[in-house]
Parts: sequence; structure tokens; C-alpha cells
Amino acid sequence: MVFQDYALYPHLDVTTNIAFPLLARKMEKAAIAEKVAGAAQMLDIEDVLDRLPGELSGGERRRVSLARAVVREPAAFLMDEPLSSLDAGLRLRVLEEIRSLQRATGTTTLYVTHDQTEAMMLGSRVAVLRSGSLEQIGQPLELYDHPVNTFVARFIGRTPMNLLPPKLLGLEKGAQVGVRAEHLRLVPEGGGRLDATVAAVDHLGADVLVESFAGDHQVLVLAPREVAPTVGESISLDLRDTDIHLFDGEGKALR
Repeated sequence: MVFQDYALYPHLDVTTNIAFPLLARKMEKAAIAEKVAGAAQMLDIEDVLDRLPGELSGGERRRVSLARAVVREPAAFLMDEPLSSLDAGLRLRVLEEIRSLQRATGTTTLYVTHDQTEAMMLGSRVAVLRSGSLEQIGQPLELYDHPVNTFVARFIGRTPMNLLPPKLLGLEKGAQVGVRAEHLRLVPEGGGRLDATVAAVDHLGADVLVESFAGDHQVLVLAPREVAPTVGESISLDLRDTDIHLFDGEGKALR
């Protein structure tokens, strides 16, 4: 088990924290030392083995908690939001370390997170739960391409899926039409299936996230920064039929 709050013993050094589950099993000292050294090398914490947890950075403490789990050689790892206490830059680094750890050990890992990006990056299978109920389970791209309802559709993806009345796109089937921000294309004014007015433009580096409105309906568009519109500008948006998702009045996907 890898806990959200590290759960390290503050009065014990890193070596003893890692070795603790093996000491509890009364394993031979030589075997313990070998396992601790192997885990420390795998997670690049060999130079902090004699320190106390209070002397470590957040990323180092996270690696120690991972090493403590690794030395047990378990049948499965259970990780409870292990990155929630880390800043953005460190999260990405430790996320890659967890992925490398899983590949190196081949151990089944159950990873709990509220961050869908982490789930999509790490999971070979992703389960989306809401209020204790399983909404959908499948491979990451299956959830992205074929969400079973509007909850999954808006949860999975870089931005929440746009949900619009069918008539806005000239459709009559379904109660709601779903389209992802990255599937909408800016085209010359009047040349698309949907006209909108730009309310805000957020720069994300290579891309921009455009918040626009078609009447009272918000429409998010993810576009290259080279074609970024300006606030107040009227824009036309187009999309492929294959990028349209249809949902019924209860939010269930129509197949």
C-alpha cells in the first residue's frame, strides 16, 4: 500500500523506513540490506538512506514510500492518490517513476486518483466511478472515444466535452450532442456548421483554449495558437460527423 500522506515513521531513517515491513517479518539482515539497496537504486534515493523523513523533499519522501512497497515484492500495489501532495512539476516526474516501476516489476497496480490525466497516462484499464457506482471500465482510448454517458464524456479528456442542443449543429437525433474541444476546427466565417462569439482566449503554449458562446451555449475550442481569435470576434466552427457523440435525455450514449 502506498498512502496519500506518505505514512513514514519520522523518527526512523530512510533505510529503516524502507526495511520496516521486512523487519516485521524477521527476515535475515543480509537479505533485508540487499532488498533495500535494490529498491533505493531503482528509485534513485541511494544518497538519502541515512536521513530522516523530515530532511527530505516531497518527491524524495514519495520515493521512500514507493521503495517500502517495492521491497515486499507484493502480488499487487495499491496506491491511494500518491501524487496529491506534490507540485505540478514534481507530479510529472514521480508519475514517470511510478510508470517505470510498474514496467520494471510487472506487478498489477491499482491506482486511485481524481486526476483523469494520471489515469489516462498510467492505466492499461481505467474505471470511472461516481458516488460509489461504476460508470465505465475499459482501455483509456475506449473511454475517450466511446464514453457511455455524459459524465464520462466530460470527465475524460483534456477539457470537458461540449454538450449542445442537436439543432445547433443541424441535427434532430438525440437530446444532447457532444463534441470535444480539440475536434472543433476554426474555419472562415460562415463556412462552418456552428457560429459563435469569442468570450475568452487562454494561451496554453502551443495551443489556445477558446471559450465562445453560440447563443447561450458555451463552446470550448482547442486550437493552434497561430490561428487564435480575439475576444469579441465572431468565429465559425466545423467538425467531422465521426467526432459527434449523441446522448439521450438521461445522458446515456446513443449507439
